[in-house]
Amino acid sequence: MRKRIKIWFHSGSNSNIREISIPKLGLIFFILLAMGGVGSLSFLGYDYYRLKAISFNNSTLTQTIDSQSNAIQSQRDQIQSFAKNIEVLKSQVDNLAKLEGKVRLIADIQKTGNSSGLIGIGGIPENDLDQDIPLEARHNSLIREMHQQVNQTTLAAKQQVLNFEDLIGQLEKKRNLLASTPSIKPVDGWITSKFGYRKSPFTGKRTFHTGLDISNKTGTKIIATADGKISYADRKMYIGKLVVIDHGYGRVTKYGHLQKILVKPGQKVKRGDVIGLLGNTGKSTGPHVHYEVRINNAPVNPLKYILN
Repeated sequence: MRKRIKIWFHSGSNSNIREISIPKLGLIFFILLAMGGVGSLSFLGYDYYRLKAISFNNSTLTQTIDSQSNAIQSQRDQIQSFAKNIEVLKSQVDNLAKLEGKVRLIADIQKTGNSSGLIGIGGIPENDLDQDIPLEARHNSLIREMHQQVNQTTLAAKQQVLNFEDLIGQLEKKRNLLASTPSIKPVDGWITSKFGYRKSPFTGKRTFHTGLDISNKTGTKIIATADGKISYADRKMYIGKLVVIDHGYGRVTKYGHLQKILVKPGQKVKRGDVIGLLGNTGKSTGPHVHYEVRINNAPVNPLKYILN
């Protein structure tokens, strides 16, 4: 005989107690079924929680990836902008080098220093700057290339500074040299005796005339033919009242037979400054200025140093 289990319960609001008889195996099956349901619900709840956690992690990871992607893109833009700035800087240094070359050519000044150093520095490959190529593919090589070119361009710029300092120094020397080089007539007038051998008006013998005689009326202003310093201003035998200007660089000019000297020894003069008045002092046949140009104490033809 199967065992049964009796269960009593109230029916509704009545106080009557009813009795139900359930087979024992059926009750066990029901309990096991209930436990299985609870287990299934627990598993489903855990699985849901796990899926929810994975979903949250995925969302966080996606946000992180998006943030990193934006940062990488920003870095890429900065690197490409920096690379283009390097090219602009290189171009500017190169233009300065070309300008230096033009100035040296015009002024006929040879370069004594080194070149700017840009020769041989190639540009950054266009492929490395292509927006469509992933940054990761050339990131390291591009950074190395940029670093190398920055160093080379910096060295080139420093060398260019030295080259310009050298150029400015040489231009200053050349400017001083040009300013100190006789280039104009000391006085307007008529050339009565040229540089070179001639028949002496006093002895009739063939003698060497070391200067240029320029005649004009007495009292005509005599001017310095280049910048310099008065090294002599006094009377001297045969040549009368004499002014000697030391122009530096081995250049000296002499102005003889003056009526009056208007400068003093040690005085600095500029090209065109009045230094005396034309006269007939010393051993002379008439009013004129005896004008000499000497280079390293050797007389040269003054006509070569008169451009006007």
